[in-house]
Amino acid sequence: MQAITVRDRSAGLAGLSLTEEPYPHAAENDVIVWVHAAGFTRGELDWPATWTDRAGRDRTPSVLGHEVSGVVAELGYGTTGLSIGQRVFGLTDWARNGSLAEYVAVEARNLAPLPAGVEHAVAAALPISGLTAWQGLFDHGRLAAGQTVLIHGAAGGVGSIAVQLAHEAGARVIGTGRGAARDTALGLGVDAFLDLQADCLEDADQVDVVFDVIGGDILDRSAALVRPGGTLVTIVSPPMVRPRDGQAIFFVVEPDRDRLADLARRLRDGRLRVIVGDVRTLAEAPSAFAQRTLGKTIIRVAEGD
Repeated sequence: MQAITVRDRSAGLAGLSLTEEPYPHAAENDVIVWVHAAGFTRGELDWPATWTDRAGRDRTPSVLGHEVSGVVAELGYGTTGLSIGQRVFGLTDWARNGSLAEYVAVEARNLAPLPAGVEHAVAAALPISGLTAWQGLFDHGRLAAGQTVLIHGAAGGVGSIAVQLAHEAGARVIGTGRGAARDTALGLGVDAFLDLQADCLEDADQVDVVFDVIGGDILDRSAALVRPGGTLVTIVSPPMVRPRDGQAIFFVVEPDRDRLADLARRLRDGRLRVIVGDVRTLAEAPSAFAQRTLGKTIIRVAEGD
C-alpha cells in the first residue's frame, strides 16, 4: 500500500515521502480501516512517538497522521462493537503507524461509527480538535452555564470547536486571535473578540476558564485573568505562571469513543461546524505539511462514501 513516511529526523519536512509499505497487521482488538480521508498535525515531526515506540526503540519508517475516517476492512481477534464495511472515524495511536496511508491498524476503542450524511473529509478534521476542545472545556476546565470562558485561537482548529461547544453550553465566550479571524469567530458564537495584535488582552477582565492553544507570553499573561476558583487550561506546555487563587492544567488529548460519537451526531444535526480548508491527495501530503491555510487541511486517500 502507499503511505507518507519519515525515516530521517534531521531531514525535517524534506524527509516526508510517498512510499510503498506493507499492509498493516490487525492485532488483538484492532480494526483495519480502509482510509478515505486523514488529518495530520504539523508538529508531528517533533513528537518523540513519531520516531520511537513506547519502549524507546526506533520505529522508522513511520507513517504520519493520527486522524482517520474510512471504512472497516478487517477485524482483529477479539474485536467487538464494529463490523466489516462500517463507516468509522477516530484517532490512531501516537506510537503506531498513522492514517496517511491507504490502510491503517487502529484499536477499535479509538474509533466511533460515522453517521450517514457526514463526509469523510469533514469527519477526519474532527477527532483531535473535537476531543481536545471538549476535554479542555469540560473535563479539565469544568465550564458550566453562566460562566465566562476566554478561548485563545478562537477561529483555529481547536478554538473554533471550543467556541461552539461553550456557546451551546450557555457560557459567555470571549475569543482571541488575529484581526482577520474576527468575523469567523463572531460567526461561530463568541460574545466578544480581542485582536491579539491590536487589543489589550487584559481588557478581557476576569474569567472563570481560560483555554489556551498558543502558549508563550499569551499563556503567561492569561494566568492573571482567571478569577478566584477558576482554571487555566492549556495544550501547549505546563504553565510557568499560575493563577493566584485558581488551577493551572496542561493536558494531552485522549481517545474517547463515546465523545467522538456525540460530536459526530452534532455534526450530522447541524449543531457543530468543522472548518475544513484545503483537501489534497495523498501524493500532495508532503507539501501540505509546509502550507498554512484557513481551516484544517485534509488528505483525501480514497473516493466514495
